[in-house]
Amino acid sequence: MKRSAQPPFHLGDEAIAAGSRRTLELPMGNLITHTELHMPVHVVHGLRAGPRLFVCAAIHGDELNGIEVIRRLLAAAQLKRLHGTLIAVPMVNIHGVIQHSRYLPDRRDLNRVFPGSPDGSLAGRLAHLFMEKIVRHCTHGIDIHTGATHRCNLPQIRANLDDPETERLARAFGTPVLINAATRDGSLREVASELGITMLLYEGGEGLRFDEFSIRVGVRGILQVMRELGMVPRPSRPTRSPVEPFIARSSSWTRAPESGIMRTLRPLGARVKRDEALALIADPFGEKEIPVRAHQDGIVIGRTNLPLVNAGDALFHIARFSSPSRVASEVEAFQDAHQEAEPVDEALDPPIV
Repeated sequence: MKRSAQPPFHLGDEAIAAGSRRTLELPMGNLITHTELHMPVHVVHGLRAGPRLFVCAAIHGDELNGIEVIRRLLAAAQLKRLHGTLIAVPMVNIHGVIQHSRYLPDRRDLNRVFPGSPDGSLAGRLAHLFMEKIVRHCTHGIDIHTGATHRCNLPQIRANLDDPETERLARAFGTPVLINAATRDGSLREVASELGITMLLYEGGEGLRFDEFSIRVGVRGILQVMRELGMVPRPSRPTRSPVEPFIARSSSWTRAPESGIMRTLRPLGARVKRDEALALIADPFGEKEIPVRAHQDGIVIGRTNLPLVNAGDALFHIARFSSPSRVASEVEAFQDAHQEAEPVDEALDPPIV
């Protein structure tokens, strides 16, 4: 007996019928010019019931990779057979995106003011809108981030891995590095957790830049999570061997011992040993040169791309693992596989070069 379609999905005053999709605009108030500002939201409402997943990007307005990840995700053919509902929000912090800024015009970090308030600051009002219109209606969420401006992150998942359901989905995403990260006060992940919403935070790439490798990893990872949730069908045969994820025991930054001009020696994903030279810092004439040495064994999961550094600047983010050599091998194989693989749909998303 054929099952009936699920009921329409309601977002504000709009009703999206089962088996359809629609782009909506959430009113965010006016700019100082009285120009209306809206948050674009795309809803794909499957014909059959299933989880309700939100995928969002640009909570920090200078973190752009997720915008492209969501564009490619929405073009994926797998969504034609969606069970449940996908809510895609490519630009949460519209103000920051327009200004090329991490923050809102009131200089607040949106990811520190959740759940917000309808009568609070500009940041608080935006957080409240996103919570009430999007997050509270979902069962799962994926929040896409990058490194800060001039910093690049190795693709990684940060989540509460002490929760079995969260760990299951983190492993399904398919990055070799998982960070068991505590939630921060006022973060979207903290508030979603309090509502019982399972959330992953995906990090990859650099602020104000598109990074093709991190974008591909993000698109494939989200689709793999959706398969794990039963939202989209699994492929008839695996396209590649699954990645073996490793959970970091801890992570910390190696900082600049001196100010100057830096030449980096170790890339993202590299295995490093304590006291190994990661970079060299010199004066403009090269008369004095000081090595930047690793403070612990581990894997480089983030680093600065800016060669001009001041003493104390965070330069290399190193994660500790019980078996760093195995992690390094898996990271190398992971990078090779994604750089050589075809995009999810080559006709729709030619690689960015």
